[in-house]
Amino acid sequence: MELSDRKRQILKVVVEDYVRTAEPVGSKAIAAEMGGSVSSATIRNELSDLTEMGYLEQPHTSAGRMPSPKGYRLYVNELMEAQRLSLAETEKINQSLQLKMEELDRLLAQAGRAVSALVRYPAYVSASRKTELTVRRFELLAVDERNCILVMMTSDSKVKSQLLRMQLKVDPADLPAAANLLNSHFTNTDPGGMSRHLMSVADQVSPQLFLLLSQAVGFAADVLEEAGRREIVTAGASRLLKLPEFRDADKAHELMSFLADSKEELPQPLHREMEILIGPENVKEVLRDTSVVVASYDIGDDMRGLIGVVGPTRMDYAAVAARLSGFAEGLTRLFGKQEELPPKEEPK
Repeated sequence: MELSDRKRQILKVVVEDYVRTAEPVGSKAIAAEMGGSVSSATIRNELSDLTEMGYLEQPHTSAGRMPSPKGYRLYVNELMEAQRLSLAETEKINQSLQLKMEELDRLLAQAGRAVSALVRYPAYVSASRKTELTVRRFELLAVDERNCILVMMTSDSKVKSQLLRMQLKVDPADLPAAANLLNSHFTNTDPGGMSRHLMSVADQVSPQLFLLLSQAVGFAADVLEEAGRREIVTAGASRLLKLPEFRDADKAHELMSFLADSKEELPQPLHREMEILIGPENVKEVLRDTSVVVASYDIGDDMRGLIGVVGPTRMDYAAVAARLSGFAEGLTRLFGKQEELPPKEEPK
């Protein structure tokens, strides 16, 4: 069945009324919203069609209608009108980002709290590398038979060094051969690849050199894993308790626990500037009755961040998207990347 302009208009009214009131929307309310141009009887027929098509749901026979995830998706893709931030909201965002560049986790925590306060939903902020870090080159510098200095350059041109206290004596003359092995087998790969290569060279070197290689690879793997670790902070989980959808204490507790203990599993899409995941579009079961809106920002130095909101499917998507975009652009400017921002289009 084709979705006529009238059906689309009615669906838009239902979504926006339900977002505002959290109550199923009836035909009389829709007729009033449409200025009396369509009768209640006609609207009831259209509501029945929209329900049959899967865009609306009816909690029980005598109730009005509420949007389904399919209805929200159509609304977000085709019916939602772009919103501009008010001057007060813009000023609030700018004020919340006026902090010193001290530690990344402190910045993320403050940004998360500010977003949550503005949209009144739980929020999360993360930072991670756009590309995977690897080792570009190793060097081994002799100190004595029991000690040497490992120097390595990573793919982002940073240099790390470590004093290695060797378990067995190693002739300093053997260190160039050990460095050649490291550069031949352990560069341009991840920690897992390093472990596999280490086992493959075990029978090619003496026990003394194998132990030295193991220490060097262990240090390199630790550096790469630390650099690749995603920083994620969450804020405002207790705001769920104020939402009608989470009056069930068990349901609220499950989601709050997820935000606290499993935040690494929150959606982390990096392939577009704004991502909206509605209800069942979320992979994690605990998020199947929620919607997640995520915006990305640039940190520089091959880093990208995400700022997201978790809330009910009855979410004001236009307002949340506008506010997240404002925060993302503010964070990008804060990290000194404003020259890369595309010109902002005026809403039609």
